[in-house]
Amino acid sequence: MKKLFLLLVFYCGFTTAQILDPVKWTAKIEPVAAGEYNLIFDAKIDPEWHVYSQFTPDNGPLPLEVLLTGKGYQAVGKAKESPYKKQFNETFGVDEYYFEKTMRLTQRIKVTDANLKSVSASLNYQVCKEVCINQEKSFTLALPQNSKAPEVATEETPTDTVAPVPVDTLATADTTAVEKAAVPQQAGPEQAPESRNLWTIFFLAFLGGFAALLTPCVFPMIPMTVSFFTKQSKTKAQGKRNGIIYGVSIILIYLVLGSLVTALFGAEALNELSTNVWFNVIFFLLLVIFAFSFLGAFEIVLPNSWANKVDRQADRGGIIGILFMALALAIVSFSCTGPIVGTLLVESASRGGIAPLVGMLGFSSALALPFMFFAMFPGYLNSLPKSGGWLNTVKVSLGFLELALALKFLSNADLVLQLHLIEREIFLALWIVIFGTWGFYLLGKIHMPHDSPLPNISVGRLVMALLVLSFTVYMIPGLFGAPLKLISAFPPPPTYSESPNGLLGSAPPADIESLPEGAEFGVHGIVTFHDYEKGLSYARSVGKPVLIDFTGYACVNCRKMENNVWSDEQVLKILKTDVVVISLYVDDKRQLPESEQYVSKETGKKVVTIGNKWSDFIITRYKTNTQPYYVLLDHQEKTLIDPVSYTPDINEYRTWLESGVARFKP
Repeated sequence: MKKLFLLLVFYCGFTTAQILDPVKWTAKIEPVAAGEYNLIFDAKIDPEWHVYSQFTPDNGPLPLEVLLTGKGYQAVGKAKESPYKKQFNETFGVDEYYFEKTMRLTQRIKVTDANLKSVSASLNYQVCKEVCINQEKSFTLALPQNSKAPEVATEETPTDTVAPVPVDTLATADTTAVEKAAVPQQAGPEQAPESRNLWTIFFLAFLGGFAALLTPCVFPMIPMTVSFFTKQSKTKAQGKRNGIIYGVSIILIYLVLGSLVTALFGAEALNELSTNVWFNVIFFLLLVIFAFSFLGAFEIVLPNSWANKVDRQADRGGIIGILFMALALAIVSFSCTGPIVGTLLVESASRGGIAPLVGMLGFSSALALPFMFFAMFPGYLNSLPKSGGWLNTVKVSLGFLELALALKFLSNADLVLQLHLIEREIFLALWIVIFGTWGFYLLGKIHMPHDSPLPNISVGRLVMALLVLSFTVYMIPGLFGAPLKLISAFPPPPTYSESPNGLLGSAPPADIESLPEGAEFGVHGIVTFHDYEKGLSYARSVGKPVLIDFTGYACVNCRKMENNVWSDEQVLKILKTDVVVISLYVDDKRQLPESEQYVSKETGKKVVTIGNKWSDFIITRYKTNTQPYYVLLDHQEKTLIDPVSYTPDINEYRTWLESGVARFKP
């Protein structure tokens, strides 16, 4: 009976704290051309777990990285991925791309050393379920020597950087094992955005085309152009035909533009735009220029010689003449359509694949349909509203939208560099000012250079003003900690803020000098240490137990625990008054001083970053690699209660805290 009891205890302890390895890898190398090879990595992912893609946006979960660790060879482009899934993450406010069950990576390399015998590569990735694990897997592959059979790699000892949640039902993974057999998986095509994503782009581009249609450069052209077709045509049928050809020509012109963008940059390069600092800065400046142009500061026009040459070609008649007439419209209206087209290309290009082509199809369709419709039914021309000052109102409104969108790209660059120049409060304050100014403009309280006299405002303009001002008011609580779910994907996350808990939230005390050495005010104003020894020393000096919070910057469920559980009044009271919190980030990429770097006795890997240090700490001491992972300790570093991982039930987590604290004896 005693033996049975000991076995049960051992089993329970083993299943609640184990080193998890939910992804099993195999790798092979295949020649593709002279001096070029494909490194192919196949993975089998345990049920309910998922691995994040390389293209997961910044400020979201940790994206996968493919690193070539040797000399004599170099990567050719970015690794291609099998199809991934996409889902919006409300915690981080971004789309996340991930793989389930199986995945394949194909990295093309070019060998520059003729004497090279093997290549080495490593994969850094995050695998999540209710918890997350940051892992590194290393491979060494021998170059094929005139052999048709692909070389299968050995998987070297992994470095598990961090992880969350012990899962009882998972079997123990051997982290040093070599996968013998290849994973049966077909390589999928290069990942493109999902079809629903393309439909979203098409719809937004269509709205952009409709907005361009209502600008002073395009709207007056509708009756003029349609009247030309109907009057110059010998028959009504011919007029209708010419009008349809004219509309189709507009679509073709913009499709060519979208095709050029796709062809020049390629899908892989375009996919990287959203995370590239310089591209984001350039896009910001570009959109600011577009915005000021719409607001009336200046006009962006193409050279007059271009329009004159195209006009002369339009006089040729026939289908060629109609095509040049459409091209003339595109050139003449560029001052209005150019900023919108540029914005759409920027947004769609950042998604990669055929998105620019789809975007231009949506934009041009909205632009062309009125010309085609009124050519077929010219009698409806009389029902069009008369040109006037309202067209400039549309143009100025687009300028405000461009200015607001520009801030998103500047914010992206700031987030990547972690400069904290455009934090959440600043971003929201700027948007509140922009949209508030727009609302007052619509009410006629502000006038722009090209506005017509406005003795009164229309009902439509009033309704638009009310909507814009309502949105402005909606954003104001965001300064005080409100989540603002309607626009969660635009501003920086709440953690990227001067006051993470809002200006009037449970903000930390004003007296920063009262903080103990090595501590800072963390989430919800909790005094938090990020160094284990300093936190433990302070806990001994104040006679409180220690709560170790193994966490990660890119850990979704860590943020959920902080936002939903730690925010509870009773839980927060315990965290602030009854324990000393030590948050150890296992994905902290900052380098350790060389004197503090070492080789792990547990994993055999060199510990070079702060994240590596805390990851090795949790693996060595607690035989797990999950995050979030919570441990309550006394001053002798003994656990007061069994550690827990992701515990979304507030009552359960509070009971766990209270039970552990009650067992503490100073």
